[in-house]
Amino acid sequence: MQHSELDFARLGIPRLGTSGSGVPARALAGVAGLAAAGLFYSTVIERNAFALRHTTLSVLEPGATPLRVLHISDLHMMPGQRLKQAWIAELEALEPDLVVNTGDNLAHPQAVPSVIQALGGLLSRPGFFVFGSNDYFGPKPKNPLKYFKKNHQRTQCEPLPWQDLRAAFTERGWLDATHTVRELEVSGVRVVAAGVDDPHIQRDRYETVAGRPNPLAHLRLGLTHSPEPRVLDRFAADGYDLVMAGHTHGGQLCLPFFGALVTNCQLDRSRVKGPSNWGSSMKLHVSAGLGTSPYAPARFCCRPEASLLTLTPVSHGDADYDADQSLPQLARETM
Repeated sequence: MQHSELDFARLGIPRLGTSGSGVPARALAGVAGLAAAGLFYSTVIERNAFALRHTTLSVLEPGATPLRVLHISDLHMMPGQRLKQAWIAELEALEPDLVVNTGDNLAHPQAVPSVIQALGGLLSRPGFFVFGSNDYFGPKPKNPLKYFKKNHQRTQCEPLPWQDLRAAFTERGWLDATHTVRELEVSGVRVVAAGVDDPHIQRDRYETVAGRPNPLAHLRLGLTHSPEPRVLDRFAADGYDLVMAGHTHGGQLCLPFFGALVTNCQLDRSRVKGPSNWGSSMKLHVSAGLGTSPYAPARFCCRPEASLLTLTPVSHGDADYDADQSLPQLARETM
């Protein structure tokens, strides 16, 4: 029996209760269990743990009335995502003065009705929007390692009904800011908004909106889906107060005490979500978004979110405030 056991070892066959490298099977089972728990948490729990980021930014001209802006982005809606649709529908109770949508609303050709139903009464409020690549083209499976390459090759996929989505938005009163300058007075605040098409797929044409915006405006707002530095630099040089963007998903899969691994664009990881300064006088706000690609339906240490921004006048000594809160708690506070 001993000779037979030695033969098994010589052949690399592990003893009962160990792996081939001598690791106890119990330890391997524990690792497998942790991996399964992590997969369940990221794909079922956190992916659906929608939150509202509450941020205060001092960007308005002195003397202006504070403005409450709801920033939504990256819905990546699929038909039948009732939990997400119901959560978005509750945002109407916040009664924002202005709604800004920075694109990637769709993940399926038949998802337009789901998006419109979810947005509901928000479409009756003043709003601006620009589109992202996943308003024009459907998602496709990708090698995750490609996200670590700054200039990985991108392929266009199945067309999505962006014309129907645009028509539904504009018929309800939202203004398309793509490659145009829009002006709107909201709650006594004069807002100038200019946007570009998605820079991530090279659709941006900043020259169509180049130049300094109306100096009489209380807020000069720039919109882009992907927060590419080349576009942010142009907005900053032209004197915009705030640029709002999405696209990054906040990193989507983040590590505790480290943060996002990638931004999926040229933006640095420190600005992957929430507010930051860009240049000497412009603010940037990046939404972590509400959805994911159907081919990567997971989030870790990065909850899906919408943002309620309270914009206040600039004054000496002002400090910006940023916090994550669950929608039910914040909705009770604001109703």
